[in-house]
Formats: sequence, structure tokens, C-alpha cells
Amino acid sequence: MLDLQASDLEKITGRELLASVRAAEGRTLMAETICTLPPLLGDVSNPEAVRAFGADLVLLNMFDVDAPRIEGLPSGGRSGYWTDRYNAAVAPALQGSDPVREAKTLIGRPVGINLEPLPEDPAVLGVRAVLSPGRTATASSALKARDLGVDFLVLTGNPATGVTCGAITTALRELRRALGEDYPLMAGKMHAAGSVEESGEGIVTPALVDEWIDAGADVVLLPAPGTVPGVDVPFVQELVRRIHRRGALALTAVGTSQEGSDEGTIRSLALACKMAGADLHHLGDSGYSGMALPENIMAYSVALRGRRHAYRRMATSPRR
Repeated sequence: MLDLQASDLEKITGRELLASVRAAEGRTLMAETICTLPPLLGDVSNPEAVRAFGADLVLLNMFDVDAPRIEGLPSGGRSGYWTDRYNAAVAPALQGSDPVREAKTLIGRPVGINLEPLPEDPAVLGVRAVLSPGRTATASSALKARDLGVDFLVLTGNPATGVTCGAITTALRELRRALGEDYPLMAGKMHAAGSVEESGEGIVTPALVDEWIDAGADVVLLPAPGTVPGVDVPFVQELVRRIHRRGALALTAVGTSQEGSDEGTIRSLALACKMAGADLHHLGDSGYSGMALPENIMAYSVALRGRRHAYRRMATSPRR
């Protein structure tokens, strides 16, 4: 992953993408953005911003496959600057509303989305958040996502949705059958998602790790050490070792708003995840305006791989 340019990533298969993450030895960074919010930098979309500060993979949250949009893209026509100067080589290749492919053209990075698996009768602490069909983890939504150019899916839950581990297992089986073996599926919980019973150390267990991998997960998502009460390095390390023995990859997620904390905290989280054995590192969307603080993305990137590789990822053109 450290060596791949935009032209390489444009042609890469799902299995090759996963192999490139494995080969990078824990130095791959995923940044999540809420794609329906106005971008932090006004006339620069959040996917462009997180890519600029070091993200190798971009994850869109709140993306609805039935009403696809990413705020801040040039095709939205909201910026006079971009309207006048939009690259003529990009616009003609996009037909109608094609936000995922437009974003990928601009950033030269793989783009994934969250889909949320719901049980039949979700029980949550407080008021439950209602999901549109285009955000739920069904075979129909997954196939639409693939057709829109989405490179990978993350099956997880936003706050107050009531997503459960059992529903994740069911969705994994359904989506793996629908999408085939090459398409990358990531699954797990980074916080309780409002669930009454699945919180703290109860979010994930060794048995669930096996269950998700058996159901089709290529990457198992775990809370990063220090982000959920009771989840420390030994806890995550034991689960990561189990994931690796099963031949899957481990993704540690900072999804409890600490992506908006100070840089010292971010560096500590990055090193804790590295010590726990993470192959892939996630920074959530709760900084300002639907993305982690830019300086925190950079701080996490530098802690993971040093300045040379961090700056190379920031500096390489998406036209290479």
C-alpha cells in the first residue's frame, strides 16, 4: 500500500487490495467522513481533505446507495472556484450523479462505505436512530454500492442504531453470497451502537471473531485499545492473534470521538493499535464537520510510518 500510486489502485482487485494492506505491515490508514455534511474546508470535499493529510483508504459514513451524494464535490456546482476550473479530463467521464467515481478520480484512493446490519427488533438505550433502506446491510444495497464504484464495504453500526453482532453475522453471509469471493468485506463494532447488551468488553469475543470470518469477513473490525471502557492492548492483542491465525486482517477503529482529541492522545492510540497487531487503522468522523481533525490524521500517519512515508502519501499526485 505504501508504494501504490493512483493508477495502480484504479486497477487493483479486491484480493490485491487486501494483500497490499497485509504487505504494508500495519502502516495503512483509513479515514472516515460523513459525506452528507458540508465539508470542513468549504470548496474542498472531506474525502479530498483526509486524503491530503495521509489517508490510504477513505470510508464514507451516512452514504445512501438509493440517493448517492458526497457534499463538496465539484459536480455539485456549489463552488465558483471549482465550477470555473474543474478539470476537463474528469467531468466528461462522469455521467449524471456519480459521486463515488468522481471522488475516486479526485483523490486516487479506494473508497468504501458503511452499511448497517439491523436485527428484526433493535433494542437501544434511548431513542433509536432510523435508517433508510439504502444504508442498511442487505444484498440489494451491497450490489448497488458495487455498481456505484464502491471498493469495499464495512458492516458496522452508528450510534443509537441498535446494530448487533448477530445481525452482522447474518448480513455477512448474505453479502458474501451476493458479491462473490473477490469483493472485500470488513465487519465489526467500534462502539456499542446503542445496543443494550453489547458494550465495553462485550462488544466482541473470540467466538464472534470466528463467526464473522466463517461468514465471510476478510477484515475484522475491533475497538482500538483505549477507546471503549475495558478494552486495552492485551484484550485487542488476543483477538488480533486469533484473527491472524484464521488468515484474516484486523482493523482497529477510533470511533468514539477521540479522533477529535489532542495529538498526544492520537499518537498514543496509534502506537497502542500497532502494539496490538493491527493491519489497518481507522480514524472516525467526529472531529469538525464530519471528519477527524486534519492534524490528527497527520499525527496518526506519522506515528504509524514515520515522516518519509507519511509525507510521500500526502504529496503524491492522484494523476500518477
